[in-house]
Amino acid sequence: MSIVTVQLGQCGNQIGFEVFDALFRDTQCSPGLCSKRENEAYQASCKERFFREEENGVPVARAVLVDMEPKVINQTLSKAGQSGRWKYGQHACFCQRQGSGNNWAYGYSVHGPKHEESIMNLIQKEVEKCDSLSGFFIIMSMAGGTGSGLGAFVTQKLQDQYSSSLKMNQIIWPYRTGEVIVQNYNSILTLSHLYRSSDALLIHENDAVHKICAKQMNIKQISFRDLNQVLAHQLGNVFQPTYSEDGSSHYRRDPLGDLMEHLVPHPEFKMLGVRNIPQMSENFLAYSTFTWPGLLKHLRQMLISGAKMEEGIDWQVRPPFSGLPPLGKMSVHKDLHFNTSIANLVILRGKDVQSADVEGFKDPALYTSWLEPVHAFSMWKTPRAFDKYEKSAALVSNSQLLVKPLDMLVGKAWNMFASKAYIHQYTRFGMEEEDFLDSFTLLEQVVASYGSLGP
Repeated sequence: MSIVTVQLGQCGNQIGFEVFDALFRDTQCSPGLCSKRENEAYQASCKERFFREEENGVPVARAVLVDMEPKVINQTLSKAGQSGRWKYGQHACFCQRQGSGNNWAYGYSVHGPKHEESIMNLIQKEVEKCDSLSGFFIIMSMAGGTGSGLGAFVTQKLQDQYSSSLKMNQIIWPYRTGEVIVQNYNSILTLSHLYRSSDALLIHENDAVHKICAKQMNIKQISFRDLNQVLAHQLGNVFQPTYSEDGSSHYRRDPLGDLMEHLVPHPEFKMLGVRNIPQMSENFLAYSTFTWPGLLKHLRQMLISGAKMEEGIDWQVRPPFSGLPPLGKMSVHKDLHFNTSIANLVILRGKDVQSADVEGFKDPALYTSWLEPVHAFSMWKTPRAFDKYEKSAALVSNSQLLVKPLDMLVGKAWNMFASKAYIHQYTRFGMEEEDFLDSFTLLEQVVASYGSLGP
């Protein structure tokens, strides 16, 4: 089944390019321990999901590119074409000459209705080229105007027009000390609207990705492209083909549907976070060795303590009343910062994957009491290595990981709203103060719902 990707705004288009490039590059990597036949099945599965063929044989990304300014789209189309490996469709982009001025209301209330027909027609044409549609993957940021405002509008229209197809929004959470003065307004408006129209929100925090670039990748002068390549690597690790836990010999055909089924059991809980190990500079990779017990031990502790990467894991945090063998004196300590999960998916790729033991992720102490671990935990795997890593593990988690940043975001936006700061910039485009209050109410309920999870 195929996924149609919608790239929105500068951020969405730049990340979208890196995602498609990482996916395609991975299909061309050495298959490692896989047979030629299995590797061909892997390549075919990836291409079915994310690419389609044209007459000249160059794979075309199943994507629609949208921005209100032409510069980034032109750059994106050019980079894809110059790669010679894959390209975007000739008529799969929409752009104008005027941006949204970092104003969510302008993107949502002006650009959205004005260009709805053109954008939705492009998406429909891409959908018609799919033999079978799994759903939509919508890449956008929250801080600016086009990605956030127009992104929320387009997602809502996709829900109206394709109500039976799944929508997953990949959202870039802004730096806490961002350059856009109204980013907190834009963010709460984006999140509250997407909570109504999207099936799942896959969230990456800029601050966390920046730390990975600095600490894990050892990059001195970090660019947006560096951030986007880290994001693309993590997304590729999630979306590339895998087998299910039941030992099936066929790659999963419906990646979005399977993700939703396993990770979003209740519509009130739809915020997903990604953790990925190992992730490091190629300079260090050649001198590093990894074992499944080591990788899974680190990944589990990242989940429990809420760590964003391997460096800085708090090993003192333990789940309360663990049913597993003790891990030391701290194993029965109930830590206030313990991260409770609704559902977790571990994705393993590489050598000796059959020997990997994931029992530690089935501990009932990790999960909320209303879902049994047998339903809350899933594992996907493949012996085919991902990218240049002999072994790699990804964790997609629906848990309390994002409660703190969401609570802080709502608090900052509320403080600005209470003093009526910049409200006129939104009301001039048809928004009312009541719209802000509705957003605060919804997100405060989300914070309360996630905060109430417990063992």
